[in-house]
Order: sequence, then C-alpha cells, then structure tokens
Amino acid sequence: MDLGLAGKVALVAAGSKGIGFATGKMLAQEGCRVSICGRTQDSLDNAISEIGNGLIGIVCDVSNPNQIDHWIKESISKLGPIDILVTNTGGPPAGSWQVMTDEQWQSGFDSTLMNVVRMVRGVAADMQQRGWGRIVHNTSLVAKEPNALLPISSTLRAGLMGLTRLQALELAPHGITVNSVLPGHTLTDRQIHLAEVRSQRDGISPQEALDKQAQEVPMKRLGTPEEIAAAIVFLCSQPAAYITGTNLLVDGGLTKGLA
Repeated sequence: MDLGLAGKVALVAAGSKGIGFATGKMLAQEGCRVSICGRTQDSLDNAISEIGNGLIGIVCDVSNPNQIDHWIKESISKLGPIDILVTNTGGPPAGSWQVMTDEQWQSGFDSTLMNVVRMVRGVAADMQQRGWGRIVHNTSLVAKEPNALLPISSTLRAGLMGLTRLQALELAPHGITVNSVLPGHTLTDRQIHLAEVRSQRDGISPQEALDKQAQEVPMKRLGTPEEIAAAIVFLCSQPAAYITGTNLLVDGGLTKGLA
C-alpha cells in the first residue's frame, strides 16, 4: 500500500526514544522529512545516527512553551511547512492520587495536556491555509480505563480524548484529521519504570512485574514501539483521510470496555 507520505514534513515530539523514535524512523522510511525533539542533544544525536537521512533533531522540553515555539519555527526553517504532527510525551509520576502534590498535578497538566494544545496551535493555522494536515496524539489506554497507579495520567489523558474530538470537528472542513492512539502495555523505558514501581509496591522483582503485565494482556505479551508506530503512521497517511476524531486502542485486547 502506498501511504502517500513521500515528501511530507513531519514533527514527532519526544522522538529520540521509544514510541516516538519508532514513529520518526517509520515516517522517514516512508519518505517524510522528519523533525524530532528530545530533552538532550546526545539522545537526539543517537537517534539521528541510527535513522540516518531525512531526519533532524532539535532540543526541546515540550512542557516549556517557548521551546515548543522554537522547535516548530526551526523545523519550518529547515524543512518547510509542517504537514504532520505527532504529539507524544512521557507520563506523569506514578503513585496514589492522595499523595500527589499540587506541583505534580500542575506539572502533569503542562507536560501531558497543555503541551498538546500548544503544539497543535503552532501548526494548525498553516495546515488550514494549505488544506491538508495530519495530527496524531500518542497517549495511553488509561484514558479509557483509569489505572489507580497512574492518577494524573488517567485524568489528563481522558481530557486529551475530549480535546482530540474537539480538534477533529473544528479542523475537518480544512482537510485536517486529528486522532489519538492509545497504547497498552508496551516495552519502553516508561513501562520498565512502571514495572519497577509495581515491584516495590507488590514485593516482587521488576522482571516479575513485567511478566505479570504481559500476562494481563490477552495476547500474553507486551507490545513493541514499532507496533504502536505502525498505527500512528497509518493515521498520518493518505489512505486514512476519512478517519478523524477517533481514539484508537493498540493494546493487544487489554482494554475490556465496549465504548
């Protein structure tokens, strides 16, 4: 299948590792010119050296509005107008909602929800003028099925589902689709960290915690970043032009709800 992505310019947030890295790599393989961002130059350099041509990296903390603006403007300067935006961030801290501080809640809001508002705001007007765009938010299944270990993430990612639908309705007349991908248990640095938290809580080893997470999935394994990236890249494609406002679970059947 021709995804119709050759020559498109894509931004991928938090693209130096994990799902963001896999997404940036896959978009580059499809012929996109890709700008990834990450917190450190070293991590970006490592990603660029592995992916090769078609990729640039710019240091950006996506919880910082000034750095988001710089990333977008610098990317446009080097690559041209933005066709595709993939928002993506690491999750807020784990633990009971009763012990989370106001500062942790506010930080989570800035890094999980408000950063998405800022990134879309930075590219949407130009996409509207040109009559084409793809926006995909990489989020989490906790948006649909809250996790007591992840109260901030569960709360804010549910809000991101609403924002996805709102943006999709507003931008659809301009040829822009907006969708979210909700990964389940996926073998990333974040998942390994959560396994460590769970191991401390349950008195088991981190590997045992990872194995338990895998057994919770009907497929009896963790997903890979590449499997999540494949869904994201398809939603960026021309064949996905009639899909918008959806929140796509990619979780091996883990989520039990019907809606």
